[in-house]
Parts: sequence; C-alpha cells; structure tokens
Amino acid sequence: MSLRNLLAAAAVRGVTEARARIFGHVLNPMGKKSPHKILRKKLIGDKVSQWHPQDMKRDDPVIVARMEKERLAKVVMKKRRGKGPPKKGQGRRALKRSK
Repeated sequence: MSLRNLLAAAAVRGVTEARARIFGHVLNPMGKKSPHKILRKKLIGDKVSQWHPQDMKRDDPVIVARMEKERLAKVVMKKRRGKGPPKKGQGRRALKRSK
C-alpha cells in the first residue's frame, strides 16, 4: 500500500469516528455482536409512568358513560346475530365440567 492509500484510510476512519461521536452511534469496526441494542432500549418503570399524564378515559365521567353505551350497543348487535355471550352456566368452561 502506498502512503496515499494509508492517509486516505486514516482520514476515512477519523471521519467515521467523529460522525459516531456526534450522532451518538456505537462504532463497531469488527462487526462483532454487541449488547448495545439491548442497552439502548427505553427504560420502563416509575420514571416513565410519572412522565405520562393520567388516563382521561378513567377520569372523565362523560367519556366513561359514552364508552359504556357503545359497548352495550355492540353487545346487542352481537346478540341479534347469535354471537353474543352465552347465558350463565352455558359457557365453554361449564361445558367442560359437565363432560
């Protein structure tokens, strides 16, 4: 290899390292497996749950009432088609017990 090729390779390596530092990427020139993908994931826990506001669906009685009304309408439509929930004591679990 000539001196020119060595200098070009060093410049490319330097640019790659600088780009990784600037954008927060992990440099992996050997291409080996790294735990970085797992460590990069967002943390789930108290901090995350504190950040998100409370659920509006549970707090607002108007929204709760509307959702309940929609759910009951859906159940009625299913019953008309014969796909509603079974009567008490006639479900899958009760049938298993009677066999």
